[in-house]
Amino acid sequence: MLIDEQIALEQALEQRCNGTLIIDVRTPAEFAEATIPDAVNVPIFTNEERVLVGTAFKQQGKKVARRLGVELVAPKIPALIDQVEAARQGHPGPVVVFCWRGGMRSLAMTSFLNLAGVPARQLLGGHKGFRRMVVDFFERQQWPPVFVLRGLTGVGKTRVLHALQHQNYPVVDLEGLANHRGSAFGSLGLAAQPSQKMFEALLWDRLDKLRNEKFLLTEGESLHIGRLVVPKLFHQAMQVQTSLWLTASLDTRTEIILEEYPARDQLREQFQKPLNALKERLGKKVVDELTDLLNSGQWELLVRELMIRYYDPLYFHTLPERRIEIALEPFAQGVKKVIKTLERLTEV
Repeated sequence: MLIDEQIALEQALEQRCNGTLIIDVRTPAEFAEATIPDAVNVPIFTNEERVLVGTAFKQQGKKVARRLGVELVAPKIPALIDQVEAARQGHPGPVVVFCWRGGMRSLAMTSFLNLAGVPARQLLGGHKGFRRMVVDFFERQQWPPVFVLRGLTGVGKTRVLHALQHQNYPVVDLEGLANHRGSAFGSLGLAAQPSQKMFEALLWDRLDKLRNEKFLLTEGESLHIGRLVVPKLFHQAMQVQTSLWLTASLDTRTEIILEEYPARDQLREQFQKPLNALKERLGKKVVDELTDLLNSGQWELLVRELMIRYYDPLYFHTLPERRIEIALEPFAQGVKKVIKTLERLTEV
């Protein structure tokens, strides 16, 4: 392959920010596990075909495996090129193609595309190189001050975060990236969470886009968001600055929680498992009472009882000493108060 048909990771990521299309030619299973954010999957092999080629390599050697790969891919070349051209609409410059470690799959696709008149570059190091960069980023990186919105369950932290993001504040929405509400019931009604590797890639992507900001803003989270883990150094950075402690009435908080679970009647059975998991803290009798409220569809009372008996004591126990309390009601005025507080905290 010609040198000008290859591209280093740093240059590829810079071009990606300017609209270059990134093509992941690995299998759908590999792509689902983790990829470079915004990459499009155009797999050379199906999941099953990759197993066949891998088995041939182990049992019969490289030459036989490569021949099998050619036989599997050859009939699909026109369709693969069509997929890339369709995805390329609106993306300037050559596409960047990668596989696991910059090997035969990305080499083949890059060659096909260039032969067909579609300018393409093979990513050196592949996804393995990208993953190594992300791991290194979270082991070594230092961030600007990270200000954290905290408060009792249902107070509206995520709503405030989204309102500020719409006003172009440097928001890092950890729950959005993790696809989880960050509580015992946080996964209900949502699609599956990304893998840990993909979560870290998405978080890297967001932080990279905000690398020139003077500060970052996020929502208070434990180290774990569902089954995902916030990178340790970033989580530590979240504990340094003065917290913005948001407050709202129990009625408002209950209303917000109910709005976050609009399909609660359809999800009733799914609520039972996380509810049962509270027995160790609340005891069987209390959980049985809460289960009765669940089964009878008394959602408002159930939410209030959960906050009073479980969530509020839990959050009050971790009330930060260094905090500025901000009343959020009415909401629009509360957001303005948050903005003024951030301006005061970040003024030089």
